Amino acid sequence: MENLGCMNPKDVRSLIRKNQLVRPTAGIAQGYTQANLAILPKEVAYDFLLFAQRNPKPCPILDVTELGSPEPKLAAPGADLRYDIPKYRIYKKGQLYKEVLDIEKYWNNDLVAFLLGCSFTFETPMIRNGIPVRHIEENCNVPMYITTIECNPAGIFSGPVVASMRPIPAELVVRATQVTSRFPAVHGAPIHIGSPESIGIRDINKPDFGDAVTINEGEVPVFWACGVTPQAVAMRVKPDLMITHAPGYMFICDTRDEDLSVF
Repeated sequence: MENLGCMNPKDVRSLIRKNQLVRPTAGIAQGYTQANLAILPKEVAYDFLLFAQRNPKPCPILDVTELGSPEPKLAAPGADLRYDIPKYRIYKKGQLYKEVLDIEKYWNNDLVAFLLGCSFTFETPMIRNGIPVRHIEENCNVPMYITTIECNPAGIFSGPVVASMRPIPAELVVRATQVTSRFPAVHGAPIHIGSPESIGIRDINKPDFGDAVTINEGEVPVFWACGVTPQAVAMRVKPDLMITHAPGYMFICDTRDEDLSVF
């Protein structure tokens, strides 16, 4: 198989659609935007849109589909959100019902899909700036934690912010903040640096989603807002149905990461 980091998004999505690529997408199609997914029935879609607008750090909107359409016309014209993500989660009344490789049997014309920015997007700029990205180095999923930071509520939606964590050498924390702050559409600058306990994380080695990674001596845990937040919100507010990506298994857009850079 061609080097996944060098592939273009359309070819990667083709592999995913054929179920030939079922793995976390960190490091794949480097230089292109990755996105989180949240799909909801139309009767609560406006509430979620308002929720995302009020919480741009964890839920930065990249695209919203037309009612009943699985095509993200802005982020990846011609793509199909029913098939083009490696793994999906189905939540029913706040409970994780099933993980599946496509959502054809769950899709209907009453649904609206939201693509939200993902911090995998700014990892290529981090690497280019000499900042290590541990979960790519260790070929695993990024660790993600449910924090005690609360989102701003909207409509039926409320809940905690989920944060992803990357261990950064102390001398590179400022640089990591500078690099990622250029990408507010994919979570931007960190929301917390150091002291996991102060944001409600009891054990840094036991993430709520994803995999634990090595934190070396002299490294600081740095936390970014994460687009898995809607899944934690679903667990709290228990909508009848929410379809999401499995954490770390993202949608790869046609948009380049530098297209989202603000300076």
